[in-house]
Amino acid sequence: MTDNYEAEAEILKLARVLGVEPERLAYLARVDAGDLRVFRERVTDTLFDANLAVLQRMALAARIVPGAVLAKIAEKVFGPLLCARIAGVVDVARGVDVAKRLSPRFLSEVAADLDPRRASAIISRIPLETVLAVAAELADRADWITLGRFVGHLPDPTVRRCLEEIDDPGLLRIAFVLDDKNRIDHVVGLLPAHRLGRVITAAGADEDLWTPALDLLNHLSAERRGTLAPMLGALPEGLRERAQATIK
Repeated sequence: MTDNYEAEAEILKLARVLGVEPERLAYLARVDAGDLRVFRERVTDTLFDANLAVLQRMALAARIVPGAVLAKIAEKVFGPLLCARIAGVVDVARGVDVAKRLSPRFLSEVAADLDPRRASAIISRIPLETVLAVAAELADRADWITLGRFVGHLPDPTVRRCLEEIDDPGLLRIAFVLDDKNRIDHVVGLLPAHRLGRVITAAGADEDLWTPALDLLNHLSAERRGTLAPMLGALPEGLRERAQATIK
């Protein structure tokens, strides 16, 4: 891979959509990240629009089934993939009611298959306790891509509470695959002031975190980067030099 960090992150997300190993898409590393994102979203749209009429009929039929019964059917019969597809066309109030009744484990599996752009209104209304439980499940699975896709669809108080439950290396990995990198500085601003330095220095203990750390620095405001300068001395030499060059 090159230092085109955003393209590297997009390749990870595209590989998830296509169900292949990221190494198979390494030849895309020099493609503009914006173009890769457009391609990924078009592939996602193609997958989700397949059998759209059938999904819409199923969503209409779901209106007559009691929420508790529908939740049981969803877990035992539909499965996570079909539930993720239906979530994009179901009535918002109905979707929230069913989501509250699903187990966190099953809901985390639905989240992994969901296109949050299509269910944003549902996601933003799911109770905090449910969101925290699902976030914990995803973090246990190290499913940073799914966590990163949902940040932009949750209210700030919910995001803040979720961030409290995720360790520093996990936050670096989530930031790296965040769908809207323009929100990184805003999301970092939801952290306690002392934690940003901890998050950056966490990269010093794991070379796999160097790229996410440098990418995070690239997307911080100049003011916020400036506050990190005194903390960079604790980083390993190679990472320290690159980090210092990034924040200049």
